[in-house]
Amino acid sequence: MPYVSALRCRECSRRYPLDPIHVCEFCFGPLEVVYDYEALARDLSRKSIARGPLSIWRYRELLPVLGEDLVDINAGFTPLIKAHRLGQALGLEELYIKNDCVNPTYSFKDRVVAVASTRARELGFDVLACASTGNLAGSVAAHAARAGMEAYIFIPSDLEQGKVLGAAIYGPTLVAVHGSYDQENRLCSELADHYRWAFVNINVRPYYAEGSKTLGYEVAEQLGWRAPDFAVVPLASGSLFTKIWKGLKELQQIGLLDDVSTHMVATQATGCSPIITAYEAGSMNIRPVKPNTIAKSLAIGNPADGYYALKTIQESEGAGAAVSDEEVVEGIKLLAETEGIFAETAGGVVVAGLRRLAQAGAIPRQALTVAFITGNGLKTQEAVAEHVQAPITIEPTLSAFQEALERRQATASARAG
Repeated sequence: MPYVSALRCRECSRRYPLDPIHVCEFCFGPLEVVYDYEALARDLSRKSIARGPLSIWRYRELLPVLGEDLVDINAGFTPLIKAHRLGQALGLEELYIKNDCVNPTYSFKDRVVAVASTRARELGFDVLACASTGNLAGSVAAHAARAGMEAYIFIPSDLEQGKVLGAAIYGPTLVAVHGSYDQENRLCSELADHYRWAFVNINVRPYYAEGSKTLGYEVAEQLGWRAPDFAVVPLASGSLFTKIWKGLKELQQIGLLDDVSTHMVATQATGCSPIITAYEAGSMNIRPVKPNTIAKSLAIGNPADGYYALKTIQESEGAGAAVSDEEVVEGIKLLAETEGIFAETAGGVVVAGLRRLAQAGAIPRQALTVAFITGNGLKTQEAVAEHVQAPITIEPTLSAFQEALERRQATASARAG
């Protein structure tokens, strides 16, 4: 690993070898990957990146993998779309959507799992595992299949069926756990000590988390090597939020961006908003909560990176917003009806939070703003099934259609009135 030197504790800065460990033995702080930024600044350029594949692996030098044997299902380099109609609805002239709905398993998790599974195989593991709120399950199952690894995937017992099927199709061992994600995660932490399995978000978490940086890299490159003024991101553990910020700052550190003055904007659902609650209280202390929201992919009541997410908001002079489940549904529908993108509930959280902050004037009209849409709505159809129009059912005649259309138009007029 020519550009990766060690793991380092984020609290006490003790260094560790590049092993499958994630917690400091001295202070129990989380570990993260350390890079040789001087060498990266010398060897990496915008031109060399442009010669790379149209996936996260165009940034391989900035990721903690050893060699050429990548677990690759072509994650990343997803579209960055100028959101004209959504921007008009929200009063934002320079709004962009980073559409990670179109990754191979339809969420941003393909980025982190691609890195974690590659590093796990390099470390000699033959079993890939995870504790998941939903999207991670499908990605781990797909990457394990691609790598020829066995997969054990732990999910909440009330997970949306689209996500259950989206993982099961790849042939893993699925384990549905009664209780919250936090209880599920504690179980998996015990299992990681008992079995020699690579739990992507536990014992190989330092490598896994680095995959999220590629969202920051891609947005900067797609904007013509410019950092956005505002980045609006959904929060679960808080890791994605902090790593997008880290990615932007790394590009500045190695000379690929001239300036990073991005304001990081965090969004959660009110039914599980421990980070936003702390932010609004002006506190750096996260109080765990019991999740109660339709945004199940964000339903982590005791977020591992909550403190660091708060530090990121503070460092970037950012902001935060929590929105109701009703606003989440409205956000999903608004994004679909204006930009033709069907997002899962996390996307509804982002759009609803963005709308709230734009209306409050917290995001200026002409600010270059990127909303990160992290998962596909086909996975969470239950959230909106009762909030869309049913089909018009008719006999196959012109008159039947015209009569049905008149009834539909009359009903719409009555509601509008």
